[in-house]
Amino acid sequence: MLICISSQGADLSSQVDPRFGRAAQFIVVDTETGEAKAVDNKQNLQAAQGAGIQAAQTVANTGAKAVVTGHCGPKAFTTLNAAGIAVFTGSNGTVAQALEDFKAGKLEKASGADVEGHW
Repeated sequence: MLICISSQGADLSSQVDPRFGRAAQFIVVDTETGEAKAVDNKQNLQAAQGAGIQAAQTVANTGAKAVVTGHCGPKAFTTLNAAGIAVFTGSNGTVAQALEDFKAGKLEKASGADVEGHW
């Protein structure tokens, strides 16, 4: 299964980025093989609006079935949900730790956005 973790850097030792839509990078990890790749999100870092929707579309294009992040706004959550991508919020620490928490079932699936838009 492919999962996507919002990240402040380009590898597993990077910190989880608390903001989904304006995360610097996304680390896409295959939970079966452990293979990881960074996906740049720079087009949304300074976006006036629509960052969450565009970031969600970027993630959907990777084939990920789950997102692990610190927080997710309403438009991003709706877009991810429509694409059949589960959202897990409240993550922090390193991307590697977030991955282990996900695999161990320690993260709770979000039922909706946990912040307002433009957070």
